[in-house]
Amino acid sequence: MRTADPGFFGPSSVTWQLHSDPAMWIAGVRALYLQALHPRALRGVLQNSDFRQDAWGRLLRTANFVGTISYGTTEAAERAAARVRGIHRRLKATDPDSGERYGVDEPALLLWVHCAEIDSYLYVAQHSGLPVSDAEADRYIDEQRASARLIGLDPHGVPADRAELAAYFTRIRPQLAAGPEAHDVDDFLRRPPIHPLLTPARELLWRRVENLAYGTLPPWAHTLYGRPAPPPETVDLRLRATSNLLRCIPARVRWQLPPKHILRAMARLGPGSRPAPYTPRGQTAILDTPGRAQRGDGGDSTRWRTPG
Repeated sequence: MRTADPGFFGPSSVTWQLHSDPAMWIAGVRALYLQALHPRALRGVLQNSDFRQDAWGRLLRTANFVGTISYGTTEAAERAAARVRGIHRRLKATDPDSGERYGVDEPALLLWVHCAEIDSYLYVAQHSGLPVSDAEADRYIDEQRASARLIGLDPHGVPADRAELAAYFTRIRPQLAAGPEAHDVDDFLRRPPIHPLLTPARELLWRRVENLAYGTLPPWAHTLYGRPAPPPETVDLRLRATSNLLRCIPARVRWQLPPKHILRAMARLGPGSRPAPYTPRGQTAILDTPGRAQRGDGGDSTRWRTPG
């Protein structure tokens, strides 16, 4: 009997558990704030997409891609990644000062996007009440080198643990700035355009998510944006409260978005594959089962397949 394909991560991985938590939606907005501080990367997005006109669609497409590579089969993840790489290869941006044309698939730009996302997912997870140990955090960063490979990066040049990720941000800091385009993103995220009837919901729900996402940014990012945030202790308390409230929504309701990736993975792999990163008693480890997270290559970090 053929064994079901767990994809690139599988139920014993930290990725499988962490990405199922609703706090990841807050982390996704944090990642947007962080990514917007790289002028060259942001220019590539704004010059080649309809972000301002279809921001919600872009967010959902990004969530769908993350869901596919996290919970889909190996074939589905490779196919989705190949589409993204193909799109990136065709896109160019122009530096307004020098007139230089450059590709949005430059490895340095892809690495920035990757590191900003992983840092955001991990930071929000650890500060929202998920029991993620330092060792599990390092395993998560290492696991995500598989995602980096899928978008076209050499995984050996991608941070593999917290120390390497911190060193990367130290190196990249001099290149970061909050120019007019970053402030446009900030304004957009604070007041995204919606139907007038939904304005009360935006003020009640979205502003809380946006405020939390901005508040969780590192202090140097607040300085670049030029607007303050509450003290980290206050942000953590609000983040835990909001995340715990979201976790009260039944998982099978939450897992409808992104479109049923987790539910389909559970149907494919059986009930033992159900992600369970958090319990109200908060004493269990993030991994459902004993043992360390495993990659499909058996855990040898030097073995990576070439993107298809």
